[in-house]
Amino acid sequence: MTPARRTAVVAAVLALAGVASVPAVDAAPASASASAGASVPAVAPGGSAAASTPPPAAGPVAYVFDPDQTFVTFEVRHFGTSTLRGRIGPVPGEVDVDFTARRGDLRLRIPLDTLDTGVPALDARLKRPDLLAVGDYPEAYFLAPHFRFDAHGGVAEVRGEFILRGVSEPLSLYARRFGCRHDERLHRRVCGGDFVGDLQRSRFGATFGVPFVSDDVHLVVQVEAIGPAD
Repeated sequence: MTPARRTAVVAAVLALAGVASVPAVDAAPASASASAGASVPAVAPGGSAAASTPPPAAGPVAYVFDPDQTFVTFEVRHFGTSTLRGRIGPVPGEVDVDFTARRGDLRLRIPLDTLDTGVPALDARLKRPDLLAVGDYPEAYFLAPHFRFDAHGGVAEVRGEFILRGVSEPLSLYARRFGCRHDERLHRRVCGGDFVGDLQRSRFGATFGVPFVSDDVHLVVQVEAIGPAD
């Protein structure tokens, strides 16, 4: 990561977190693979991108994530047999989308202390310094200023920087499905979907248990974002 890009990422994290300072962000070696997510299709078979319709307003529209509908789920292969799963959230954040110009900018703050696998002892183990290091880094961040849209005008991919344990790595999330609706109860436009991506935890220094517990982590992000009032 260039010094200018690192400065921009840190500034964005500061603005998103609303704090005076955060741990230094270190870029991992550029030569290593950024993410296995690049092989994931933009919209998986059976997705509903065709159902997504751009909002009527032209220009960028600001959306705020609905805390009741926005969570991050992770999956890790355990000793080559079963898959360990956990959920983090609710996840706060906001996104600006210009469907006409096909541009977007997403800021996501991930509160790691909300991690829940259903097994309290496992939750505590995952939060220790050799894994998520929640005591030193209570939040992860996803800052995605690059959007790709499909032929129907729906969001197909969001690409940016994922920051975990003070380390920043490129990450792409691909839409399994995406759509927008007008919520009659809220009198607001709501857009969202399910997005998937992959990363290697060792790239962020979370190396405990590798290779017995897989280095590869699969992410599923469910999100709904609420637009301005009608």
